[in-house]
Amino acid sequence: MRSKFGLAALLLSCAGCAHYAPRPLADNPAVLQEPVLAALETKASAVQRPWLTPTNVDMSQPLTPSALSAIAVVNNPDLIAMRSRAGLADAQVFAAGLLPDPSFNFGLDKVLSGPDTLLNIAGAIGLDLNALRTRAATRRKAVEEQRQVRLDIAWNEWQTAGAARLQAVRIEGLETQLSILRAQDEDARWMLARNAAAASRGDVAASAAEAARVAAADAADKLRGAEGDLLTARQQLARLLGLPPDSKIAIAPAPPPPHPPGAAELFGRAAVQRTDLAALRAGYDAQEAAVRLAILAQFPTLNLTLNANRDTGGNFILGPSIDFTLPLWNRNRGGIAVEEATRDALRAEYDARLFQARADIFAACATIDLAWRQRANALASLEGLRRQASASRAAATRGDLSISAAISAEQQLRDRELLVAASEQTIREQVIALELLGAETSETWTK
Repeated sequence: MRSKFGLAALLLSCAGCAHYAPRPLADNPAVLQEPVLAALETKASAVQRPWLTPTNVDMSQPLTPSALSAIAVVNNPDLIAMRSRAGLADAQVFAAGLLPDPSFNFGLDKVLSGPDTLLNIAGAIGLDLNALRTRAATRRKAVEEQRQVRLDIAWNEWQTAGAARLQAVRIEGLETQLSILRAQDEDARWMLARNAAAASRGDVAASAAEAARVAAADAADKLRGAEGDLLTARQQLARLLGLPPDSKIAIAPAPPPPHPPGAAELFGRAAVQRTDLAALRAGYDAQEAAVRLAILAQFPTLNLTLNANRDTGGNFILGPSIDFTLPLWNRNRGGIAVEEATRDALRAEYDARLFQARADIFAACATIDLAWRQRANALASLEGLRRQASASRAAATRGDLSISAAISAEQQLRDRELLVAASEQTIREQVIALELLGAETSETWTK
């Protein structure tokens, strides 16, 4: 009966054990497949974040900044991977809260010669008391590391959503500039053909044809550069949204950018609101627990064992035993030094991140102020250039002015329109960058 009960107890203990099941990598993972738009729209419409305005996502319609942010949060492959790895931190917290299993050993010794005929039976059950002593500090370290992981995920979600909005603004600005550059390139090529033909007839100097060639090459280079930048921005947006590279993404016009408050005020709020700084603080708290664990490790480790023995003479012996280390030479001084140095490094890293955040916020504010001034200066003469170009074209149509002079006036207007468009794009991009640096949307600036 005793053997049956022992077998049953062994089977019950094995029933609660984990079992291994292989899980090979997929040949065609979901991230490489065409997304199901209906499911993606449902997930994106249901996502909730403190900084995200609730929106109904419809991929068949131009996507608003809120829709772009929602899709990026739920569908970006890097964020999906980060959220999956968060399970590791959860498992570490779970493991830190478990009690240590007791140890057990059992032995039989048979007498080969001598008067005694009984078997020597010895058994012992032990418990690692040192694990109980450090359990609270170990759990605190795991909890702070879990908190750090969660805050890092929140920061990366915010950055990814902002990067998607930034690429959308860049696409909108580049499309505006491309329409101007195409007209500029067409006129430059027309001027080159006209001057080259006139130079071949001897009607104009060769220098005029050379100047037209340089102007045409410059216009073509600007057009090709803008087309390449637009293609890159579209591909980057598709990547951030977790969509195939050739996806056609319609973008709704972004609202006018507001003027930000002072840089000092923004930095003061960012120091409290930024989750990357909060994650570093959580990591520092976890390292504080690691230092405490290292200090606890300098004290003697303690193991308690209860021994039972029946010797060959039939004597039954029962008694405890304690074993521990003697802290004479090591005393975990190396471990303590490593953990304290790591804590100092984390403190310096936090200070450096805070310093960099302040520098970035002040730089973004200065860039926005400069872009607003450049835009104002460009707008001041834009209306005059527009009237001049219109009058020149009308005069050229009547024959009172050469076509070349009219095109030159229109080129001056386009140069100024390009400056305005570039300034507005810079303002929009830097406003989003400032939002990302301050961990708050620009809507809060006016509240």
